[in-house]
Amino acid sequence: MDRSDFSPRSCLEMSQATLVEEVVGWSPETCRQELKVVLPKLVSVHEKTSSREENLNVLRIIVDMFLPHLPLSEVEDKCFSKVLPKVVEMFNSLLEELTKQIGGLSSQNTELQAFLRNILQMMVQTVEVLSACVRHVCSSEELLSLVSIRSLPPSVLHVLKETFLHCKESEVMYSGKLSLVGDLLQTLFKEAYSLQKLLMEVLEKSSLESSASEEEVVTIVMVIHSLLDMCSVISSLDIALHANTWKFIIKQSVKYQSLVEEHLRHNDITSALCEDLLVSVRGSMELAAQVQQETMHCPEYKLFQKTTKMCRFFTNTLVHYIKEFKPFLSKSCSHFYQIYLQILSKFPPSLSAPALPPALAQELSGAVLVSMDAMLSQLLSLRSFAECALAPAPTCGPLPLPHCLLLVTVLGKLSSLPEEALRLWCDGSQFSEETPRLSVFEATFLSFRQCRVERAVPVLLPGVMLHGQAQGDVSLHQHVCVHLCACIAALPAHHFPLLERALFASLLQSDTQTAVLASDVWCFLARFGTAEICFHHVLLTAHLIKSCRSEGYLKSHLGLLLRRLLFLMSSHHQLEFVERFTPSRSENLCVWRAALLRSLCLEARVCVEREVLSSATSALDAWGTAGYKLHSMDTLNEVLCCVLEVVRLDPLQPETEASTLKIIHQLWSRMSAGQVQAHPSLQGTLRVLLSVSAILIKNIKACTIAQAFSCLSGLDLHALPDDLLLAALEFLSSMGKVFIPSDIQSQVLPSIGGLFGVLLAHPSWLLRQHALEAFATFAEVTSHEEVISQSLVSEETKDKVVNFLSKTVAGLESREARVERLRTEAMLTERHSHTLERAAHTPVHTPQEPLPKRARQEPSSEEPSSEEYQRHLQAAESALRALQDMGTAAPPPPWVLARLQTLQTLIAHTSTGSAHSAHTSTGSSSCS
Repeated sequence: MDRSDFSPRSCLEMSQATLVEEVVGWSPETCRQELKVVLPKLVSVHEKTSSREENLNVLRIIVDMFLPHLPLSEVEDKCFSKVLPKVVEMFNSLLEELTKQIGGLSSQNTELQAFLRNILQMMVQTVEVLSACVRHVCSSEELLSLVSIRSLPPSVLHVLKETFLHCKESEVMYSGKLSLVGDLLQTLFKEAYSLQKLLMEVLEKSSLESSASEEEVVTIVMVIHSLLDMCSVISSLDIALHANTWKFIIKQSVKYQSLVEEHLRHNDITSALCEDLLVSVRGSMELAAQVQQETMHCPEYKLFQKTTKMCRFFTNTLVHYIKEFKPFLSKSCSHFYQIYLQILSKFPPSLSAPALPPALAQELSGAVLVSMDAMLSQLLSLRSFAECALAPAPTCGPLPLPHCLLLVTVLGKLSSLPEEALRLWCDGSQFSEETPRLSVFEATFLSFRQCRVERAVPVLLPGVMLHGQAQGDVSLHQHVCVHLCACIAALPAHHFPLLERALFASLLQSDTQTAVLASDVWCFLARFGTAEICFHHVLLTAHLIKSCRSEGYLKSHLGLLLRRLLFLMSSHHQLEFVERFTPSRSENLCVWRAALLRSLCLEARVCVEREVLSSATSALDAWGTAGYKLHSMDTLNEVLCCVLEVVRLDPLQPETEASTLKIIHQLWSRMSAGQVQAHPSLQGTLRVLLSVSAILIKNIKACTIAQAFSCLSGLDLHALPDDLLLAALEFLSSMGKVFIPSDIQSQVLPSIGGLFGVLLAHPSWLLRQHALEAFATFAEVTSHEEVISQSLVSEETKDKVVNFLSKTVAGLESREARVERLRTEAMLTERHSHTLERAAHTPVHTPQEPLPKRARQEPSSEEPSSEEYQRHLQAAESALRALQDMGTAAPPPPWVLARLQTLQTLIAHTSTGSAHSAHTSTGSSSCS
């Protein structure tokens, strides 16, 4: 048909094929002139055509020949709204067909290969057509409104997402046959990449006024959310595309903040940002571990730099988004809390941090941790974040150290917070309807307690630079302590009651190192405050010690604090304290047992020494007056512990030493192995007596030393408590300082060797270690070298001693094995701590009515019956006869003769003691 014969009516009467053939040859001017007539016909043809090839052909004619002449104001109604849905439908059908046929693809099946390549080619052409549509919109000089192109963004974004998803899964989907279609897949990805770039240019060119319609707002929100969903697809395809997509999402969100902030899926956006950040950090660390030489020529290093740049981008983007949309991020705070912990766990000093080249680790930490600190600053005013970080049962899981470091960082930022945010972190939850949360001080101590493994390793952190000195590494304990004290120095006074409550609770839990940390901070608080506050704290601590109903960690931790606070008291307050808690009253002895007397001024110390020794003498006399009954031992044991604190003073006053020696000699004369073995109260007496004797060993009489070893040799050491055995080792170690007189050498020296031999082979590794230390000290200074060989009764014991003295380590653990062992030990220790705390907080049952008096039972355990004497004598006689029979079979070793002489001495002492008791009893009867 000639152009002269053409008319709009004739065009409408043409068949579909004729119309397409006719239009193909038209010039741009003809297309422009016949636009209004021909375009609706072509759109109708496109909608009705079922053939993919014909459909795509018509689509290209519309886009290439007629769309350029269509005004932007008409492009939606006359073209996009009618064409693009069919384009999306066709693309989906192509993708579905491709997915169905991929399984049969092979190099031998050329027909299927050609078919699949044709489908991929059609997908490429579809993307090209969409690019042409977007390009046309972008080239327009008219003011662009999203309403005028409302069909374009969702259609393009759908095709982009499906394209990128197919490219991402292609390696798995084509299962080794990727080379057959790889060129087309690469082309498809490049076209989709360009299409997305064009779409973002168009959307950036568009503009929404504050009075924008709801339809426009919905469109831009849809675009942001669609690109957000696409990020998870493209993250592994192309770094630049991934970064540019996120830039666009954040830029558009901020650009239209007032319009979209209530419609955005903030939780999904922040969650995706956190996940992408974590993936980038992991990728950077994996690449850093592969770098052998940190040079610019290394491909791994260049890739590491790219991924590190992405880490910096994601952290900065996250900080920016939090800053802009903070009021809407309450539900996202758990994501922020977890990402902070997980990122910190990837870097030293965390035990799970991978080993990386130092320079690369520093480069990566600089890219991430600085921004993470800025993120934390933005989050401090959010209640939801505080509730996550201060939860009574924190959700840090296996990341206690990052949680602790987070809280320490918060401590350093408290001084810059407004009062409302400061109360949020310092006061804890105040009402039952609030989500429970601790104060930051309670949470810090709790998290420190949970870092058992890190404390045991120990992990090291950068210290604070002081007086221009080089910054050194410090322990976790010191790191937390310094930051706590710095926080307290800047803390407003009205927050101190809650701080003191946190210190008190931390002191009274069962973990000793946490209690030491609490006492460190308490001492700083005492020095930071007035002398009256310090005195008040000392009085409070002393009263709490008196209120403890039994020995345990509560009294131990309170005693630890008391000893340290006494150093900080003024002299007149120390004198007043001595006056209030005078040692002459038995109920105050538990206080002085916990005190460190050298912390007192001279006047107060002399007063305490005098009253303690006077009380000890009185208690010993009272015990004797009561007939040395066991029920009157408690006060004596309490005052003896105070005597031990007195003799630890250096130098010791002559009159104090003389009085103490008199007490020691009296007590050793009353120690019987059988009674000590049977009665815990006597075991407590012996424990203190051994420690006091070890200090004054050079001035103790020889006969008293013999009595001491007579008692110790008769004990079954394996059935005694550990603290008594430790005191025995202290006493044995001190024996190296004295020369044993010849008249008691046969009794004492074999006993020393025998006791050391038993303790060096003790089943408890802790006691064996103490035994090795005590034996080494003894062997270094003793004049009786024969005892050394007598102590090493077995080759195994000899090897242990030799290895200890030469500092030989039997076997070194790997770092991983050691950490795993420490984790196992930490679980056991924590379980034991909870058991102790439950027992400490269990109330003692006190009956409402007094118990009825029990009838006196004769004979009592304190007055042995004749049957008991008969039983013990028969046992001794049987043992001696057995020894006699063994001696007739073979000559006994020399040490047996020495032990027999010791037994003779023991029998003589027993006979003398029995005769003395009988004489005393007769005298008492006569007096009666």
